[in-house]
Amino acid sequence: MVTYSIASFYKFVRLTNLDDRKLSLHNQAENLDLKGTILLAEEGINAMISGSPDLVTSFLVALQSQTEFADLAVKTALTEIPPFQKLKIKVKKEIISFKEPCNPAEIAGTHVLAKDWNKLLSDPEVTVIDVRNHYEVSEGMFPGAKNPNLKSFSAFRSFARENLNPSKNRKIAMYCTGGIRCEKASSYLLSLGFEQVMQLEGGIIRYLQDIPPSENKFCGRNFVFDERGTAS
Repeated sequence: MVTYSIASFYKFVRLTNLDDRKLSLHNQAENLDLKGTILLAEEGINAMISGSPDLVTSFLVALQSQTEFADLAVKTALTEIPPFQKLKIKVKKEIISFKEPCNPAEIAGTHVLAKDWNKLLSDPEVTVIDVRNHYEVSEGMFPGAKNPNLKSFSAFRSFARENLNPSKNRKIAMYCTGGIRCEKASSYLLSLGFEQVMQLEGGIIRYLQDIPPSENKFCGRNFVFDERGTAS
């Protein structure tokens, strides 16, 4: 049985020469027979790629040799199901669409490790928010979390303005699939005057990897954006 490695990563960092970067990354990934999607924008990079484990590693080593990506945090998993069928590398306005300027590279919420997340879930003073879209939340979520019923991530802005108040929601903890949406959502809340904003580092993916089943508080299944559909 063939084993595929899946690597997902993002970083908010100022990037230039996007078309040149796109061509270079495409040539490297294609030569290694990698599949998946890489998004580039002036605000950073967001990617999920797959292929032979050793070739994925080779790609990541080359990427992390670049100064901008030296500290790139990568989440990996193994699967026997081909996660992607094509290689797509695109230059976009945003690596995750929010439709309002914010800069997580300069201001974002406090990262909370998976091992400390359960404590926040049981704290009555903390407002826990799931910032994923409604169809993702329907697959599974943390108990007690607010479901904004988002049709798109950019709708979080109106949810926040209409349902959250800095004087009432003094402690906010957010989570999403892999962490990237929390970066922008937390940056946005801080710009509105919320003072204590936290986010689950690595998202649900890292939580399920790091927390033993006996301590796992996530109920249901975690929606993932590849051919696997959902994964527990």
